[in-house]
Amino acid sequence: MDLGRTGTAVVTDALTRGLLDDAAVFPPGLAPLPDAVAAHDRHTSSSYAAMVGPLVVAASGLAELAEVVAGRETPLPLTVTLPAGPGGIADVLKAVDGLPVSVESLEIAVPQGMSVAEFLSAVDGCPVPVAVEIPRDERRVPLLQALSGTPHKAKFRTGGTSAEYYPDEAELAAAIRATVEAGVPFKATAGLHHAIRNTDPATGFEQHGFLNLLLAAEAVDRDAGDEEVVGLLAERDAAAVADRIRALTPERLAAARARFTSFGTCSITDPLTELTDLGLIGAPA
Repeated sequence: MDLGRTGTAVVTDALTRGLLDDAAVFPPGLAPLPDAVAAHDRHTSSSYAAMVGPLVVAASGLAELAEVVAGRETPLPLTVTLPAGPGGIADVLKAVDGLPVSVESLEIAVPQGMSVAEFLSAVDGCPVPVAVEIPRDERRVPLLQALSGTPHKAKFRTGGTSAEYYPDEAELAAAIRATVEAGVPFKATAGLHHAIRNTDPATGFEQHGFLNLLLAAEAVDRDAGDEEVVGLLAERDAAAVADRIRALTPERLAAARARFTSFGTCSITDPLTELTDLGLIGAPA
């Protein structure tokens, strides 16, 4: 994807601080866990360390992780995913007890057939922050409303291994609006392989851009209409997207990042390269 350099202005770290959750072990990256841990340590010791969030691992990988981190002195920051639902919380907490890790959050899916009340009861009292993977069904809005005023955030899946996992612009715009209206921050995961909306040449999948999501969140926050929000998610002009980012005041950029907190990426360096090519950050050392 040739973005081209669109300008020399550099946006402050308000744009990128903690934006990149390190999902190297997940598709399509599928890095072996020892390699992912070593790479994460390099990222968090680099000039761009402030941009990098926790290493994301599945609950099923914690036994292997225990072997990888044995003897480690510095705690490894983690986000642990529970795709089977909240029933695994106790097992995760037991598995990490005594390991040289710091669990920053749990990402928990809502199982098919589980009600909003049942889910919230299951995560009540969880000692670490929870990102709730919001289902794409009639439970979405009631669940977001129920999360309002809690310490939890929402997680939206924006892609995957087949086309049906990618919500279109209208669905994603509606989800963002429901989240903002509920006052619940959100993160995104899967399918955000580029900064700008694009068509994957290998699969033909329509992929959302992470900067498009940021602009959509900002637009909903200032109560823009549905047509504008959908249009921002659909925008493919890299220069136009970068210019819109630069035009945000510090207050509007902060508001957008408070809504859209981070996204999972199987490559930390690819987003850095694209942000650099767009002229939004300086070249990482």
